[in-house]
Amino acid sequence: MKIGILTIGDEITSGRIQDTNTAYLAREFHVRGWEVAAVMSVGDSISAIRGALDCILSVSDGVVVTGGLGPTADDITTEAITEIYGLRLFTDEAVLQTIKDRFAQRGLRWTDNNAKQAMFPEEAIPLRNPVGTAWGFCLKRVGKPIVVLPGVPMEVKKMVPEVVIPLFEQEDPAGKKAMVVKTVKLFGLAEAIIDHTLADLKYDHEHMSIGFYPRFPENHIVITSWHDDRERAAANLADVLKGVQERLRKNIFGYDEDTLEGMIGALLTEKKLTIGVAESLTGGLLADRITNVPGSSAYFERGVVTYSNRSKTELLGVPEKVLKEHGAVSKEVAVLMAEGVRRASGTDIGVSTTGIAGPAGGTYKKPVGTIFIAVSDGKRTICRDFAFKWERRRIKEITTQWALELTRRFLTGEDHVQ
Repeated sequence: MKIGILTIGDEITSGRIQDTNTAYLAREFHVRGWEVAAVMSVGDSISAIRGALDCILSVSDGVVVTGGLGPTADDITTEAITEIYGLRLFTDEAVLQTIKDRFAQRGLRWTDNNAKQAMFPEEAIPLRNPVGTAWGFCLKRVGKPIVVLPGVPMEVKKMVPEVVIPLFEQEDPAGKKAMVVKTVKLFGLAEAIIDHTLADLKYDHEHMSIGFYPRFPENHIVITSWHDDRERAAANLADVLKGVQERLRKNIFGYDEDTLEGMIGALLTEKKLTIGVAESLTGGLLADRITNVPGSSAYFERGVVTYSNRSKTELLGVPEKVLKEHGAVSKEVAVLMAEGVRRASGTDIGVSTTGIAGPAGGTYKKPVGTIFIAVSDGKRTICRDFAFKWERRRIKEITTQWALELTRRFLTGEDHVQ
Protein backbone atom coordinates (compact mmCIF):
# COMPACT_ATOMS: atom_id res chain seq x y z
CA MET A 1 0.00 0.00 0.00
CA LYS A 2 1.24 3.47 -0.88
CA ILE A 3 0.47 6.37 1.46
CA GLY A 4 1.15 10.07 0.97
CA ILE A 5 1.83 12.62 3.72
CA LEU A 6 0.75 16.27 3.56
CA THR A 7 1.54 18.79 6.31
CA ILE A 8 -0.27 22.13 6.25
CA GLY A 9 0.64 25.43 7.88
CA ASP A 10 2.33 28.74 7.17
CA GLU A 11 4.40 28.14 10.30
CA ILE A 12 6.00 25.14 8.56
CA THR A 13 6.58 26.68 5.12
CA SER A 14 8.02 29.84 6.73
CA GLY A 15 10.43 27.81 8.86
CA ARG A 16 9.03 29.08 12.16
CA ILE A 17 8.53 25.52 13.41
CA GLN A 18 10.05 22.21 12.41
CA ASP A 19 7.82 19.57 10.84
CA THR A 20 8.29 16.47 12.99
CA ASN A 21 5.00 14.84 12.00
CA THR A 22 6.26 13.73 8.59
CA ALA A 23 9.24 11.86 10.03
CA TYR A 24 7.07 10.18 12.64
CA LEU A 25 4.38 9.14 10.15
CA ALA A 26 6.94 7.86 7.65
CA ARG A 27 8.59 5.68 10.31
CA GLU A 28 5.25 4.27 11.44
CA PHE A 29 4.23 3.42 7.88
CA HIS A 30 7.63 2.01 6.93
CA VAL A 31 7.81 -0.48 9.79
CA ARG A 32 4.42 -1.82 8.71
CA GLY A 33 5.59 -2.42 5.18
CA TRP A 34 3.69 0.49 3.62
CA GLU A 35 5.46 2.67 1.10
CA VAL A 36 5.45 6.44 1.53
CA ALA A 37 4.73 7.54 -2.03
CA ALA A 38 5.03 11.31 -1.58
CA VAL A 39 5.66 13.94 1.08
CA MET A 40 4.61 17.58 0.76
CA SER A 41 4.22 20.68 2.93
CA VAL A 42 2.06 23.65 1.93
CA GLY A 43 0.88 26.84 3.57
CA ASP A 44 -2.62 27.81 4.65
CA SER A 45 -3.94 28.31 1.12
CA ILE A 46 -6.90 26.53 -0.47
CA SER A 47 -5.25 26.50 -3.90
CA ALA A 48 -2.02 25.07 -2.44
CA ILE A 49 -3.92 22.39 -0.53
CA ARG A 50 -5.89 21.50 -3.67
CA GLY A 51 -2.74 21.11 -5.76
CA ALA A 52 -0.99 19.05 -3.08
CA LEU A 53 -3.93 16.65 -2.66
CA ASP A 54 -4.24 16.17 -6.41
CA CYS A 55 -0.54 15.43 -6.70
CA ILE A 56 -0.30 13.06 -3.75
CA LEU A 57 -3.48 11.12 -4.53
CA SER A 58 -2.28 10.59 -8.10
CA VAL A 59 0.61 8.46 -6.83
CA SER A 60 -0.79 6.92 -3.64
CA ASP A 61 -3.64 4.82 -2.27
CA GLY A 62 -4.44 7.35 0.45
CA VAL A 63 -3.09 10.40 2.24
CA VAL A 64 -2.61 11.56 5.81
CA VAL A 65 -2.95 15.30 6.30
CA THR A 66 -1.83 17.11 9.47
CA GLY A 67 -2.41 20.69 10.58
CA GLY A 68 -4.97 23.46 10.34
CA LEU A 69 -7.77 22.00 12.49
CA GLY A 70 -7.60 24.50 15.36
CA PRO A 71 -10.12 27.22 16.31
CA THR A 72 -8.34 30.26 14.86
CA ALA A 73 -9.00 32.06 11.58
CA ASP A 74 -5.84 30.71 9.93
CA ASP A 75 -6.88 27.09 10.58
CA ILE A 76 -8.51 26.45 7.21
CA THR A 77 -7.89 22.78 6.44
CA THR A 78 -11.44 21.58 7.07
CA GLU A 79 -12.99 24.43 5.10
CA ALA A 80 -10.47 23.95 2.29
CA ILE A 81 -11.16 20.23 1.86
CA THR A 82 -14.89 20.90 2.04
CA GLU A 83 -14.64 23.46 -0.75
CA ILE A 84 -12.21 21.44 -2.88
CA TYR A 85 -14.61 18.50 -3.06
CA GLY A 86 -17.80 20.56 -3.35
CA LEU A 87 -19.24 19.50 -0.02
CA ARG A 88 -21.00 21.23 2.84
CA LEU A 89 -19.87 21.67 6.44
CA PHE A 90 -21.85 20.21 9.30
CA THR A 91 -21.47 20.37 13.07
CA ASP A 92 -21.34 17.06 14.89
CA GLU A 93 -23.27 17.81 18.08
CA ALA A 94 -21.86 14.82 19.95
CA VAL A 95 -18.29 15.90 19.18
CA LEU A 96 -19.12 19.48 20.13
CA GLN A 97 -20.38 18.38 23.53
CA THR A 98 -17.26 16.25 24.06
CA ILE A 99 -15.07 19.28 23.36
CA LYS A 100 -17.12 21.46 25.74
CA ASP A 101 -16.85 18.81 28.43
CA ARG A 102 -13.08 18.69 28.01
CA PHE A 103 -12.86 22.48 28.40
CA ALA A 104 -14.93 22.26 31.60
CA GLN A 105 -12.82 19.43 33.00
CA ARG A 106 -9.63 21.41 32.43
CA GLY A 107 -11.06 24.64 33.78
CA LEU A 108 -10.59 26.40 30.44
CA ARG A 109 -12.68 29.33 29.26
CA TRP A 110 -15.00 28.47 26.38
CA THR A 111 -15.21 30.81 23.37
CA ASP A 112 -17.52 30.28 20.42
CA ASN A 113 -14.70 29.86 17.89
CA ASN A 114 -13.82 26.54 19.55
CA ALA A 115 -17.01 25.09 18.04
CA LYS A 116 -15.14 25.15 14.74
CA GLN A 117 -13.27 22.04 15.90
CA ALA A 118 -16.51 20.04 15.79
CA MET A 119 -17.25 20.92 12.14
CA PHE A 120 -16.60 18.41 9.37
CA PRO A 121 -17.27 17.97 5.64
CA GLU A 122 -20.44 16.02 4.94
CA GLU A 123 -19.71 12.31 4.38
CA ALA A 124 -16.64 12.56 6.63
CA ILE A 125 -16.21 10.27 9.64
CA PRO A 126 -14.97 12.15 12.76
CA LEU A 127 -11.83 10.67 14.34
CA ARG A 128 -11.53 10.95 18.11
CA ASN A 129 -8.63 12.91 19.54
CA PRO A 130 -7.82 11.34 22.95
CA VAL A 131 -5.65 14.24 24.19
CA GLY A 132 -6.59 17.43 22.34
CA THR A 133 -9.74 19.34 21.46
CA ALA A 134 -9.49 19.27 17.66
CA TRP A 135 -10.88 16.03 16.26
CA GLY A 136 -9.66 14.59 12.98
CA PHE A 137 -11.76 13.10 10.21
CA CYS A 138 -11.62 10.65 7.33
CA LEU A 139 -13.14 11.40 3.94
CA LYS A 140 -13.04 9.08 0.94
CA ARG A 141 -12.62 10.34 -2.58
CA VAL A 142 -12.22 8.10 -5.66
CA GLY A 143 -12.06 5.20 -3.24
CA LYS A 144 -9.02 6.63 -1.43
CA PRO A 145 -9.01 7.70 2.22
CA ILE A 146 -8.06 11.26 3.09
CA VAL A 147 -7.22 11.11 6.79
CA VAL A 148 -6.97 14.56 8.39
CA LEU A 149 -5.32 15.02 11.80
CA PRO A 150 -4.47 18.02 13.99
CA GLY A 151 -0.92 19.26 13.67
CA VAL A 152 0.19 19.05 17.31
CA PRO A 153 2.87 16.29 17.35
CA MET A 154 1.77 14.88 20.71
CA GLU A 155 -1.78 14.50 19.41
CA VAL A 156 -0.60 12.91 16.17
CA LYS A 157 1.43 10.35 18.12
CA LYS A 158 -1.66 9.35 20.08
CA MET A 159 -4.05 9.23 17.15
CA VAL A 160 -1.85 7.32 14.71
CA PRO A 161 -1.64 3.99 16.60
CA GLU A 162 -5.17 4.25 17.99
CA VAL A 163 -7.01 5.47 14.88
CA VAL A 164 -4.92 5.81 11.72
CA ILE A 165 -3.09 2.47 11.65
CA PRO A 166 -6.29 0.40 12.17
CA LEU A 167 -8.00 2.45 9.46
CA PHE A 168 -5.31 1.73 6.87
CA GLU A 169 -5.15 -1.93 7.91
CA GLN A 170 -8.85 -2.13 7.03
CA GLU A 171 -8.12 -0.50 3.68
CA ASP A 172 -5.40 -3.02 2.87
CA PRO A 173 -6.44 -6.37 4.41
CA ALA A 174 -4.89 -8.43 1.60
CA GLY A 175 -1.52 -6.75 2.03
CA LYS A 176 -1.41 -7.15 5.78
CA LYS A 177 1.42 -9.46 6.82
CA ALA A 178 2.71 -10.50 10.19
CA MET A 179 5.39 -7.96 11.01
CA VAL A 180 7.80 -7.65 13.91
CA VAL A 181 10.09 -4.71 14.54
CA LYS A 182 13.05 -4.20 16.84
CA THR A 183 14.90 -0.94 17.44
CA VAL A 184 18.48 -1.28 18.65
CA LYS A 185 19.86 1.84 20.34
CA LEU A 186 23.57 2.60 20.27
CA PHE A 187 25.87 5.35 21.43
CA GLY A 188 29.52 6.08 20.82
CA LEU A 189 29.82 4.98 17.17
CA ALA A 190 29.36 6.95 13.97
CA GLU A 191 26.68 5.82 11.53
CA ALA A 192 29.28 4.97 8.87
CA ILE A 193 31.16 2.72 11.30
CA ILE A 194 27.95 0.94 12.27
CA ASP A 195 27.12 0.33 8.62
CA HIS A 196 30.64 -0.94 7.92
CA THR A 197 30.52 -3.25 10.96
CA LEU A 198 27.27 -4.82 9.75
CA ALA A 199 28.32 -5.07 6.10
CA ASP A 200 28.85 -8.85 6.29
CA LEU A 201 25.53 -9.53 8.03
CA LYS A 202 23.42 -11.89 5.92
CA TYR A 203 19.61 -11.74 5.90
CA ASP A 204 16.61 -12.30 3.63
CA HIS A 205 16.15 -8.96 1.86
CA GLU A 206 12.72 -9.99 0.56
CA HIS A 207 11.34 -10.39 4.05
CA MET A 208 13.54 -8.11 6.13
CA SER A 209 15.01 -4.63 6.21
CA ILE A 210 17.62 -2.91 8.34
CA GLY A 211 17.40 0.86 8.62
CA PHE A 212 19.93 3.28 10.12
CA TYR A 213 18.52 6.31 11.90
CA PRO A 214 20.85 8.90 13.47
CA ARG A 215 19.12 10.51 16.47
CA PHE A 216 21.81 12.79 17.89
CA PRO A 217 23.60 11.91 20.01
CA GLU A 218 22.47 8.31 19.50
CA ASN A 219 22.22 5.99 16.51
CA HIS A 220 19.27 3.64 16.10
CA ILE A 221 19.06 0.49 14.02
CA VAL A 222 15.53 -0.57 13.10
CA ILE A 223 15.18 -4.23 12.11
CA THR A 224 11.89 -5.08 10.41
CA SER A 225 10.81 -8.61 9.57
CA TRP A 226 7.60 -9.54 7.76
CA HIS A 227 6.16 -12.86 6.70
CA ASP A 228 2.82 -14.64 6.26
CA ASP A 229 3.68 -16.58 9.41
CA ARG A 230 4.34 -14.47 12.53
CA GLU A 231 6.55 -17.12 14.16
CA ARG A 232 8.74 -17.21 11.05
CA ALA A 233 8.95 -13.43 11.01
CA ALA A 234 9.96 -13.38 14.69
CA ALA A 235 12.54 -16.13 14.20
CA ASN A 236 14.13 -14.31 11.26
CA LEU A 237 14.36 -11.13 13.28
CA ALA A 238 15.90 -12.96 16.24
CA ASP A 239 18.64 -14.37 13.99
CA VAL A 240 19.53 -10.95 12.60
CA LEU A 241 19.34 -9.32 16.03
CA LYS A 242 21.82 -11.87 17.34
CA GLY A 243 24.22 -10.93 14.54
CA VAL A 244 23.85 -7.22 15.34
CA GLN A 245 24.48 -7.86 19.02
CA GLU A 246 27.59 -9.94 18.34
CA ARG A 247 29.10 -7.13 16.27
CA LEU A 248 27.98 -4.07 18.26
CA ARG A 249 27.34 -5.28 21.81
CA LYS A 250 29.79 -2.83 23.42
CA ASN A 251 27.84 0.16 22.13
CA ILE A 252 24.27 -1.10 22.57
CA PHE A 253 22.60 0.46 25.59
CA GLY A 254 18.95 -0.45 24.99
CA TYR A 255 16.08 -1.44 22.72
CA ASP A 256 12.79 -0.05 21.48
CA GLU A 257 11.50 2.49 24.04
CA ASP A 258 14.54 2.29 26.32
CA THR A 259 16.37 5.51 27.18
CA LEU A 260 19.85 5.80 28.59
CA GLU A 261 18.56 7.62 31.67
CA GLY A 262 15.91 4.93 32.08
CA MET A 263 18.52 2.18 31.91
CA ILE A 264 20.58 3.92 34.60
CA GLY A 265 17.49 4.30 36.74
CA ALA A 266 16.82 0.59 36.45
CA LEU A 267 20.42 -0.24 37.39
CA LEU A 268 20.38 2.08 40.41
CA THR A 269 17.06 0.62 41.54
CA GLU A 270 18.26 -2.95 41.09
CA LYS A 271 21.46 -2.26 43.04
CA LYS A 272 19.65 -0.08 45.62
CA LEU A 273 22.02 2.81 45.00
CA THR A 274 21.52 6.58 45.04
CA ILE A 275 23.08 9.27 42.87
CA GLY A 276 23.88 12.98 42.96
CA VAL A 277 25.29 15.15 40.18
CA ALA A 278 27.40 18.29 40.04
CA GLU A 279 27.22 20.21 36.79
CA SER A 280 29.29 23.08 35.51
CA LEU A 281 29.22 22.90 31.71
CA THR A 282 25.78 21.26 31.38
CA GLY A 283 23.93 23.68 33.64
CA GLY A 284 21.29 21.24 34.92
CA LEU A 285 20.68 19.25 31.73
CA LEU A 286 22.04 16.07 33.29
CA ALA A 287 19.78 16.32 36.33
CA ASP A 288 16.85 17.09 34.02
CA ARG A 289 17.39 13.90 32.04
CA ILE A 290 17.77 11.73 35.13
CA THR A 291 14.59 13.13 36.69
CA ASN A 292 12.60 12.67 33.46
CA VAL A 293 12.30 9.02 34.48
CA PRO A 294 9.18 8.28 36.56
CA GLY A 295 10.14 7.14 40.04
CA SER A 296 13.59 8.76 39.89
CA SER A 297 13.05 10.25 43.36
CA ALA A 298 13.86 6.79 44.72
CA TYR A 299 17.50 7.09 43.65
CA PHE A 300 18.19 10.73 42.67
CA GLU A 301 19.02 12.78 45.77
CA ARG A 302 20.19 16.11 44.35
CA GLY A 303 21.77 17.98 41.50
CA VAL A 304 23.83 21.13 41.90
CA VAL A 305 24.89 23.58 39.21
CA THR A 306 28.31 24.82 40.27
CA TYR A 307 29.10 27.13 37.39
CA SER A 308 31.49 29.47 39.19
CA ASN A 309 34.74 28.60 40.90
CA ARG A 310 33.33 29.95 44.17
CA SER A 311 30.39 27.54 44.03
CA LYS A 312 32.73 24.63 43.37
CA THR A 313 34.64 25.53 46.52
CA GLU A 314 31.69 26.40 48.76
CA LEU A 315 29.32 23.60 47.74
CA LEU A 316 31.65 20.79 46.68
CA GLY A 317 34.81 21.48 48.68
CA VAL A 318 37.09 21.88 45.66
CA PRO A 319 40.19 23.68 47.02
CA GLU A 320 40.93 27.09 45.52
CA LYS A 321 44.53 25.99 45.09
CA VAL A 322 43.47 23.15 42.75
CA LEU A 323 41.26 25.50 40.74
CA LYS A 324 44.10 28.00 40.33
CA GLU A 325 46.72 25.38 39.51
CA HIS A 326 44.73 23.19 37.11
CA GLY A 327 41.77 25.35 36.09
CA ALA A 328 38.05 24.59 36.45
CA VAL A 329 38.19 22.54 33.25
CA SER A 330 40.52 19.75 34.29
CA LYS A 331 40.62 16.14 35.34
CA GLU A 332 41.58 17.12 38.88
CA VAL A 333 38.56 19.39 39.33
CA ALA A 334 36.13 16.97 37.67
CA VAL A 335 37.19 14.22 40.07
CA LEU A 336 36.89 16.47 43.11
CA MET A 337 33.45 17.64 41.93
CA ALA A 338 32.17 14.07 41.64
CA GLU A 339 33.59 13.12 45.02
CA GLY A 340 32.34 16.37 46.55
CA VAL A 341 28.72 16.01 45.43
CA ARG A 342 28.68 12.39 46.59
CA ARG A 343 29.85 13.41 50.08
CA ALA A 344 27.59 16.46 50.30
CA SER A 345 24.48 14.57 49.19
CA GLY A 346 25.26 11.36 51.06
CA THR A 347 24.73 9.30 47.91
CA ASP A 348 26.42 6.15 46.69
CA ILE A 349 27.38 7.64 43.32
CA GLY A 350 28.56 11.13 42.36
CA VAL A 351 28.80 12.37 38.76
CA SER A 352 30.32 15.61 37.50
CA THR A 353 30.67 17.54 34.26
CA THR A 354 32.97 20.44 33.46
CA GLY A 355 34.18 21.89 30.18
CA ILE A 356 34.19 24.70 27.65
CA ALA A 357 31.01 24.92 25.56
CA GLY A 358 32.05 27.99 23.58
CA PRO A 359 31.95 29.80 21.33
CA ALA A 360 34.47 31.77 23.44
CA GLY A 361 36.63 30.74 26.38
CA GLY A 362 38.91 28.27 24.66
CA THR A 363 42.71 28.35 24.67
CA TYR A 364 45.40 26.60 22.67
CA LYS A 365 45.81 23.95 25.37
CA LYS A 366 42.09 23.75 26.16
CA PRO A 367 40.09 24.61 23.04
CA VAL A 368 36.31 24.93 22.91
CA GLY A 369 34.84 21.46 23.28
CA THR A 370 37.28 20.29 25.95
CA ILE A 371 35.22 18.25 28.40
CA PHE A 372 35.88 16.25 31.58
CA ILE A 373 33.36 13.85 33.12
CA ALA A 374 33.92 11.95 36.38
CA VAL A 375 32.02 9.23 38.23
CA SER A 376 32.85 8.22 41.81
CA ASP A 377 31.52 5.86 44.46
CA GLY A 378 34.02 6.70 47.20
CA LYS A 379 36.13 3.63 46.52
CA ARG A 380 37.04 4.25 42.93
CA THR A 381 36.71 7.13 40.53
CA ILE A 382 36.84 7.24 36.75
CA CYS A 383 37.34 10.34 34.64
CA ARG A 384 37.19 10.70 30.87
CA ASP A 385 38.18 13.69 28.77
CA PHE A 386 36.71 14.57 25.38
CA ALA A 387 37.32 17.02 22.57
CA PHE A 388 34.04 17.84 20.83
CA LYS A 389 33.76 19.99 17.70
CA TRP A 390 30.07 20.96 17.69
CA GLU A 391 28.27 24.16 18.61
CA ARG A 392 27.43 25.07 22.21
CA ARG A 393 24.08 23.30 22.54
CA ARG A 394 25.25 20.06 20.97
CA ILE A 395 28.35 20.04 23.15
CA LYS A 396 26.15 20.29 26.23
CA GLU A 397 23.79 17.58 24.97
CA ILE A 398 26.49 15.07 24.08
CA THR A 399 28.20 15.74 27.41
CA THR A 400 25.05 14.68 29.26
CA GLN A 401 24.88 11.60 27.04
CA TRP A 402 28.44 10.64 27.82
CA ALA A 403 27.91 11.33 31.52
CA LEU A 404 24.98 8.92 31.51
CA GLU A 405 26.87 6.36 29.43
CA LEU A 406 29.92 6.47 31.71
CA THR A 407 27.61 6.06 34.70
CA ARG A 408 26.00 3.05 33.02
CA ARG A 409 29.40 1.50 32.35
CA PHE A 410 30.51 2.28 35.90
CA LEU A 411 27.46 0.50 37.30
CA THR A 412 27.85 -2.53 35.03
CA GLY A 413 31.62 -2.79 35.41
CA GLU A 414 32.24 -1.84 31.77
CA ASP A 415 34.00 1.46 32.52
CA HIS A 416 37.19 0.12 30.94
CA VAL A 417 35.45 0.21 27.55
CA GLN A 418 36.52 3.13 25.38
